[in-house]
Amino acid sequence: MDLDDELCLCFHVSRRKVVNFMRRVQPLVPSQLSDCGGAGTGCGWCIPFLKQIHKQGAIALEQIDAAEYAQRRAGYIRDTGAVPPPDATPVDGEE
Repeated sequence: MDLDDELCLCFHVSRRKVVNFMRRVQPLVPSQLSDCGGAGTGCGWCIPFLKQIHKQGAIALEQIDAAEYAQRRAGYIRDTGAVPPPDATPVDGEE
């Protein structure tokens, strides 16, 4: 996953924004990453990834590309019934 890819597809928060937030603010717990543009407060898909970034820093998420990330999120939303906010990136291209 590239730095400019969206990590939080609900609130359009990029990985770069989260990494810079981590560096600047140095949150003590992963839940404080929600202060970065609301990341993790929509459908919940990105929470495990936010926790991974908090634990590992900027090196996390190197093995997954943006398309696969969005596809996995779509499955997560279908499986859990999570409801993204109205302005979120559409699931499976739905508008």
